[in-house]
Amino acid sequence: MNEQSIPKFVLKNTIPAILAMIMVLIYNMADLFFVGQTGEALQVTSVSLATPVFLVFISLGTIFGMGGASVISRALGAGNKAYANKVATFSFVASVVVGVVVSILICVFAEDIAVKLGATSDTTVQMVGDYISILAISGPFIILQTCFSNVLRAEGNVQKAMMGMMAGNIVNIVLDPIFILVLGMNVPGAAIATSIGNICSGLYYILFFVKGKSNLSVSLKDFTVKEKVCRNVLAIGIPASLGIIFTTVSQIIINLLMSDYGELAVAGVGVAMKIILISWMLCVGLGQGVQPILGFCVGSKDWDRFRAILKFSLLFGLAIGVVMTVFCYAGLTQIAGAFLTDEEAFSYAYYFSQILLSTGFLLGVFNVLVNALGAMGAEKASLVSNACRQGIIFVPLVFIMNYSMGLDGLLWAQPISDVLTLILTIILCVNVYKTLRSKDEELA
Repeated sequence: MNEQSIPKFVLKNTIPAILAMIMVLIYNMADLFFVGQTGEALQVTSVSLATPVFLVFISLGTIFGMGGASVISRALGAGNKAYANKVATFSFVASVVVGVVVSILICVFAEDIAVKLGATSDTTVQMVGDYISILAISGPFIILQTCFSNVLRAEGNVQKAMMGMMAGNIVNIVLDPIFILVLGMNVPGAAIATSIGNICSGLYYILFFVKGKSNLSVSLKDFTVKEKVCRNVLAIGIPASLGIIFTTVSQIIINLLMSDYGELAVAGVGVAMKIILISWMLCVGLGQGVQPILGFCVGSKDWDRFRAILKFSLLFGLAIGVVMTVFCYAGLTQIAGAFLTDEEAFSYAYYFSQILLSTGFLLGVFNVLVNALGAMGAEKASLVSNACRQGIIFVPLVFIMNYSMGLDGLLWAQPISDVLTLILTIILCVNVYKTLRSKDEELA
C-alpha cells in the first residue's frame, strides 16, 4: 500500500467504491422509476415515504461496516491481522442479530410506522405499510451487504466489494418491471423485487467468506466483544452512520412539513431528493473508498503519505461534485420527467431540485473530510461532523425557515446547513490531524 503512486492508489480504491454506491443509487431509484411509469403520483409518493426505512437498514450496516472497516484498516496497517479477524467476525454477527430484531419490529408495526413517515390518506398508509413490511424481510441482508462491502474494501478487495452490490442490483432491475408493470403488482411488486435483490447481494458476501476467498476470516471462534472490539467498532461506526440516520430523520421531517403543501408536493420533493442522491451517493463512495487507505497510513504512522492522499482525494472529490451537479442541472427536465408525469408534481420536483443542487459541488469535499476523521479514529469529531449536516444544524434550521419563509425556507435550509457543516468539518479535521501528528513525532 505504501509503494503505489498516490493518484493510481486512490483511484484504484475509490472508483470501485464509487461504482458500488452507483449500484446502491440504482437500487434506491429503480423502484421509484418503474412505479412512476404507472402514471399514478400517489404510488410515487408512497415509495418516497418508505425510503427512510431502507435508510435505517443502510445506517445499521454502516455502523458495523464503516466502524469495522476503520478498525480493520488500522489493524492491518499495524500488522495485527488476528485482531482484524475478530473485528470482521463481530461485524458479521452483530449485523445478523440486529437485522433480525429490527426487521421483526418493522413488520409488526408497519402501518403505525407508515403514519409516522407522513402517510395521510388510507390509501397511502396501506401502500407504504405494504412496502416496508415486505422490505423488512430482507433487512438482515441489507445490513450485511452494506457492512461487508466496506469490510472488503478495508482489506483491499475493492472489486469484490463492488460485485456484491452489482449482483443484487441487476436482480432488482430485472424484476422491477416484471412485478410492477407486467404483473401489475405496483408498490408491493417494487418491494418484492428490491427484497429479492437485497437477499442475493447479502448471500454473495456470505458465500465469499464461507469459501475462504477473503484475506480475513469470519469464524464464531473469533467472536468477542472484549479487547475493545465492540467499543472500537461502535465508536467510529455510530458517528459514520449518523449522516444516514439524520438523512432519514430529515427526510421524515421534510415529508411531514411538505404535507401541508399537498401530496403532490410530497411526491415532488421525494423525486428532488432522489436527484440529489445522484451526486451524494457518488461522493459517499469516494469517502468510503478513501477511508481504508487513510486508516492504513494512520496505523503505519506515515503522515506525509496521509496528507498527500488526502489532498489528492479532496481535489478529486471537488471535481466529482462539480461534474455531477452540472450533469444534474443540465438533465433536470429529463431526470424529473422519468419519475413524474403529473404536471404539477413535476413542476414541484424541478423547482425543489434547483434549490437542493445549489451546494452539490461541495458534497465530495465534505465526504472525504468526514471519512478522514473516521480514518484517524477521531470519535468525537466524527460524531459532531456527521450529526450536523442533517441533524444538529439542519433540524432547527428547517423549522425556523419554514415558519418564517414558507416553502422556500423549508428547502433552502439544506444548502445553508451544507455550507455551515463543511466549515466546521474543515476546522475539526485540521485540528485532529495536527494533534495526532505532533503526538507521533514526540514519541518517535
